[in-house]
Amino acid sequence: MLRLTTLAAGLLLSANVFALSLSDLSQQDASGGLKDALIQGAQVAVKQLGAPGGFSNNPEVRIELPGKLGKAAKTMKMMGMGAQVDQLEASMNKAAEAAVPQAQALLVDAVKKMTVADAKSILSGPQDSATQYLNKSSREQIRAKFLPIVKQATDQVGLAQQYNAFAGQAASFGVGDAKNSTVESYVTEQALDGLFEMIAKQEANIRQNPAGAATSLAKKVFGAL
Repeated sequence: MLRLTTLAAGLLLSANVFALSLSDLSQQDASGGLKDALIQGAQVAVKQLGAPGGFSNNPEVRIELPGKLGKAAKTMKMMGMGAQVDQLEASMNKAAEAAVPQAQALLVDAVKKMTVADAKSILSGPQDSATQYLNKSSREQIRAKFLPIVKQATDQVGLAQQYNAFAGQAASFGVGDAKNSTVESYVTEQALDGLFEMIAKQEANIRQNPAGAATSLAKKVFGAL
């Protein structure tokens, strides 16, 4: 009898933590749980990328010289000039690592401004729909925070001027992307891409394993998906 009572209590607890479906949740709970999970994902991504080696030691987000400049870098390495290339790439990754912590407050603010309608659309959308929402709602503001930090970090590197001259010339002829015409612009865009890639990874982890969510409400919401 005691065993049956214990089993029943366990089933009741599971039912309270994981809803059967989204329709079982109030709009307030659905929105609150999603916000909890998004803040968790953003904080984890920022912590990982903002640490020393956060970009340079992660092959998924490591920043390397782009396009034709990247091809030139490979040639330089074959000619025994690899140290110069390594110095520039190391400085770019360090600049990104220095900038990323500035994103946390803006990401949290974007989450807090999310409406119930936004939350409903995200929960019924693609697997990375929460990340897409953050990218759309906060990328411009984060870019504005990143740029001066990245510029300060890269201005001290002599090869940055070589990058700027090469990439700027390519952009003027329509060969390159205007966003990559300076080293600080390129690094900033790469840092943003890496940040949202890592947030998407956190989102996927929570969707696949709701028990890993930091709050019971987030567990309940993602367990219902």
